Amino acid sequence: MPLSIGIVGLPNVGKSTLFETITKKQVDRANYPFCTIDPNVGVVAVADDRVDKLAELTKSLKKIYTTIEFFDIAGLVKGANKGEGLGNKFLANIRETNAIVYVLRAFLKADIINTQSAINPLFDKEILDTELILKDMETVEKKIENGLERVKDFLANGKILSEQSFSPEELKIIQQYQLLTMKPRLYLLNGRDEEVPQNITEEFKKNNWSFLIIDVLTEFEAAGLNKEERLELGLPLESEMDILVRKAYEILGLITFFTTGPDETRAWTIKKGQTAPQAAGQIHSDFETHFIKAEVINWQDLLNENGFALSRAKGLIRTEGKEYVVQDGDVIEIKHNA
Repeated sequence: MPLSIGIVGLPNVGKSTLFETITKKQVDRANYPFCTIDPNVGVVAVADDRVDKLAELTKSLKKIYTTIEFFDIAGLVKGANKGEGLGNKFLANIRETNAIVYVLRAFLKADIINTQSAINPLFDKEILDTELILKDMETVEKKIENGLERVKDFLANGKILSEQSFSPEELKIIQQYQLLTMKPRLYLLNGRDEEVPQNITEEFKKNNWSFLIIDVLTEFEAAGLNKEERLELGLPLESEMDILVRKAYEILGLITFFTTGPDETRAWTIKKGQTAPQAAGQIHSDFETHFIKAEVINWQDLLNENGFALSRAKGLIRTEGKEYVVQDGDVIEIKHNA
């Protein structure tokens, strides 16, 4: 399942630094508005030590991780929906992504130009929200489908659509339009913990807005360090970038299952709640159509028993049918007649 995330924010808030840290791809980070003229796109492997451990267990020749595509989208400004700055082009780029990361400036570094009158993540969020809402209003204003009346009302009142409730019938209509404010979003407050006022974090918590506080520059400078080197520098063992990716999986409702053997160990991404045949379809479309059964074991159980032979002897490998709902961390072997 391809997964793409758009990184958006006002100019000079750290979007391109975040992108470069995640993807290790060098991009223009000049200190002036609109330095990112085209969206930088990078495909990155999702670090998962379960892949490493399973590959070691089954002596796999190859390891294949799941991937995420990140789009670094140029800084938006007020009036972007009307083409101000480079707005229309970039709002169109966001439309192609599965989720949006808002990068909101919290750092106080004076030598980085601030395009706003004050450093306030909530004000920046409001500007970005407004631009996406106005663009969605432009998309739906001339549409006459019955299911769009409430959409138009919510947008007219400045509401983010992903935070509203819709019937299944309404959702079916809404999904045709790739509306920007329907996309899941994650808020990244770029700065150190002590630079983010308590009232700001309390506001995010009160509204159930998914957020992370990450000092992007520190992570950029630490990119490429191993765990021992991070420990020596007093940094957390786990990269904040890995936490960001995991949070993105969470807001998108995604899980990972695995296939493993001598040829390869591979991680696969599916939606939470999908069944064994749907998981089989990720491996090959014919496997879903011709699905017979799945042999399933949790990855940790497989490791604990040192492989398939002992796991099978102890009855830990289950045979599941078409109704089985795949769980995160399942190791699956699909049986089919394709």
